Amino acid sequence: MAGNHFRAVRASGSVLRDTRRVEEEKDSVVELLRSVPLFAELEEGELERVSRVAVPRSYPPATRVFHEGDHSDACYIVRSGTFRVTREHPDGRAITLATLDEGDIVGELAMLDGEVRSASLETLGGDGELLALPGKDVRALLERNPEITVKMVAALTRRLRATNERISRQSFQTVPSRVAGVLSQLADDESHEGSNHEVTIRMNQADLAQLAGTSRESVSRFLADLERSGVVRAGRGQVTILEPARLGNYIF
Repeated sequence: MAGNHFRAVRASGSVLRDTRRVEEEKDSVVELLRSVPLFAELEEGELERVSRVAVPRSYPPATRVFHEGDHSDACYIVRSGTFRVTREHPDGRAITLATLDEGDIVGELAMLDGEVRSASLETLGGDGELLALPGKDVRALLERNPEITVKMVAALTRRLRATNERISRQSFQTVPSRVAGVLSQLADDESHEGSNHEVTIRMNQADLAQLAGTSRESVSRFLADLERSGVVRAGRGQVTILEPARLGNYIF
């Protein structure tokens, strides 16, 4: 009799622990969604609805999550680790477009329009965990909840406006200004300790040139100027930005 009672108590305790873990996981997902600009305007209940279609996924080091040209429509939010977004150069080289850390999002357009991937995503430096939002499930959620749709459309519109403004500014910028802008953006993406903290960008001059819409020779000349001024230190396949804040002096 006592044995049965003990087993019942132990089973009850196990259920409570499982329930607590489920609640903690749900709260963690909601908090992560809240930190992403695309979902930042959603109310608590709306975030919980989105969290129900989210799927945690783990990846070992040096793993491709998806490839450029893939027909996959999930959106991903970084939960832990670091990921790299790349595109393939015609000569076969991979160009790094961005590095992603906790709270960063990728693939939101494919989630909504179902088009092929415009870039590849892979783990960088170690294990990583993503929160996947399958496109089919999200689109079904949006059909049932028009209030969520309106808020997400507004968030995407703000992002599109910011992109258009950046492209417009670049069309009037000099080559040094464009290169400095690219370096500044990459430094912001890489840095976790403020704009004045030294940061290393692992990217060669050809890749920087492509991001800035100029030639490798132009990038090389400008980096040499920056190095003489003590702003950067150029190395093989990387640029260390010694004083990121000073890049603003070259952006017009």
